[in-house]
Amino acid sequence: MIIGAAPVDSARLFKEFDPRRYYVICADAGYETALKAGVKPDLIVGDFDSAKEPPAKGQKVKLLPAEKDVTDTMFAVMKGFGRGFRSFLLLGCLGGARFDHSLANLEVLQYIREHGGHGIIADRNTKIFLLHDEKLKMTGMNGAMVSVFPYNGGMCTVTYAGLKYPLSRATLTCGGFPMGVSNQVVADVAEVRVHSGTALVVVGQ
Repeated sequence: MIIGAAPVDSARLFKEFDPRRYYVICADAGYETALKAGVKPDLIVGDFDSAKEPPAKGQKVKLLPAEKDVTDTMFAVMKGFGRGFRSFLLLGCLGGARFDHSLANLEVLQYIREHGGHGIIADRNTKIFLLHDEKLKMTGMNGAMVSVFPYNGGMCTVTYAGLKYPLSRATLTCGGFPMGVSNQVVADVAEVRVHSGTALVVVGQ
């Protein structure tokens, strides 16, 4: 579990994703979110430019320089890989004051995928997946909104099942026509399958 600096509904998210089941790395001011929620991080990393104050003594902290080539969140993921983890849940990585950081965290998902891992970005109402030649199965999510966008390439080929607007091996492109936006789950079991290319799948309420 990577906890970033963006605001989160910690009560709701930590009920769905119990931190006690994860190795928890806080990126920069993400440790403040953990502290308020009573979560003890296993590791804190960052330059703490977005934190009100540095972590208290006694915490395991990796202090990073302010001038560096990777974001604090990316560094946290790299540390996770270094410890042998391949499955990553990113919280506090959407929204906040920095839209560019939200975009950068989509690149973090790409990094995780390219290095043989699996990543999810989640906040109160949204979960983001990056799929390549695989499928996302959604169970018991009737009414949820689903949007699919080509990512890291000009196109992707997809099939939808259990969605209001089904597709069968249809091609989505980055040509300025977002055909994959605002679909809806209408069955107890729904599926987005990516046959070719890479797709960014956004599931929300």
